[in-house]
Amino acid sequence: MSERLRPRDLAILAAESATTPMHNATLEIFDPGDSGFDHDRLVELIADRIAFVPRYRQRLQTVPARLANPAWVDDDGFDLGYHVRRSALPRPGTMDQLRELVARIASRPLDRSRPLWECYFVEGLADGRVALLVKSHQILVDGRETVDIGQVLLDTSPDRSTLGHDDDWRPRRAAGPVAAAIDAVTDTLESPRTLWSTARAHAESLGRQASATGARVTEVAHTLAGRGPVSTPVQRRLSQQRRFVTVRTRLADYRAIREVHGGTVNDVILATLAGGLRGWLMTRTDSTSVPRTMKAIVPMSVIDDELEATSLGTQVAGHLVQLPIGEPSPVVRLHQVSYDLRAHRDNGRNVSARRLSGIAGFAPTTFHALGSRIATAELRRGFQVSITNVPGPQFPLYADGARMLESYPVHPLLPDHTLAIGVTSYDGGVFYGITADRDAVPDADTLGQCVLEALEELNDSASDSRPRAPRGRTGSRTDDPAGRS
Repeated sequence: MSERLRPRDLAILAAESATTPMHNATLEIFDPGDSGFDHDRLVELIADRIAFVPRYRQRLQTVPARLANPAWVDDDGFDLGYHVRRSALPRPGTMDQLRELVARIASRPLDRSRPLWECYFVEGLADGRVALLVKSHQILVDGRETVDIGQVLLDTSPDRSTLGHDDDWRPRRAAGPVAAAIDAVTDTLESPRTLWSTARAHAESLGRQASATGARVTEVAHTLAGRGPVSTPVQRRLSQQRRFVTVRTRLADYRAIREVHGGTVNDVILATLAGGLRGWLMTRTDSTSVPRTMKAIVPMSVIDDELEATSLGTQVAGHLVQLPIGEPSPVVRLHQVSYDLRAHRDNGRNVSARRLSGIAGFAPTTFHALGSRIATAELRRGFQVSITNVPGPQFPLYADGARMLESYPVHPLLPDHTLAIGVTSYDGGVFYGITADRDAVPDADTLGQCVLEALEELNDSASDSRPRAPRGRTGSRTDDPAGRS
């Protein structure tokens, strides 16, 4: 029996269009040092590790007459050189140039006739650094059958460990159209669940198409009536192009704020984003026009047997958070966010940051992919922005001897959602990746600057609130060795 797409995967494919490509990406910056890490070495590294993610050598095969859902089949023309590409910036390349390159690559949909991923090795950055951009479709990385390939490329030591066994992979021959139809009928007869899954997926697809058509008809009617579509900076029709903004901060700042005001590191990050969004909106209008709250979907790791199992030991559930962007006080914003998330922590389902950061490999790449899948599935809950924060290891990782310095998630935009934000903590840093629509959010860089200013506000409030040591004595504190968030 073929391994077929599940209804949720088909829903993701149905939501994809030229303006909403449904892939995740991760931008990582490395210092090669004396390792000699280059494009050829990257190809060797991926060839060594790809056996751990076999779906990265498979493509989708559709079934005639929709007798069953599409199936994963080996790509008999698999070409690693097609997927692992070489790019360069004019030396010395700047972060602005790198972000523009990432935005352009993220704007392009993946080729559905091939395995649904691409990897770019970017040379020419200042100080001899290089970048790696890995782009994988949401249906490719489900956390159950396949983790993101970025999770298996990094080592804890500069000495590269050869993990691949004798990989004598040979593609299994894919069935032709007639054989695929026969296989579909056979699957349906042997497994009634296949018939139910296919019928459900087609019904959901038709429902989404009808809903989208109705929304467009209503929009046209409003336009003809002179009212036009109602839109906000974070909810507008999307173009086919993206902007990408990176923000680099220090984990120590969030821990210091947490120590003074309470809550968790995750609370401080969300409060920082609330302040950043508030400041950004105020650059577009006056403070009286800023809404009181902004509804965000925040995927979180939980232990819940009723949710879809993953190979990571946890599940991911979507939590709606009302970001208090209308509140002028940074401390009150933090307390309001902490209160909103307290119910999630008190129910005993949440998973500690320490446990997540200890998962083998660089798990944030997979968790960000799962977070995007959750946001897509929860679209009908009416949120305005998706925010996925994933804690990573607090020690350096290496790709074939090159030390990874920074890691930024690149999340896809959902239909009519002009912003998506991913956050990864790694090796003492907290790295924000902000994906924005190029036309709807031309001032995406301003949002990045406002995030930095919101963090500075919280830092100042913590400094003002921290008790001073008595004269003649030195105050001291012990950092939380567990790195709890």
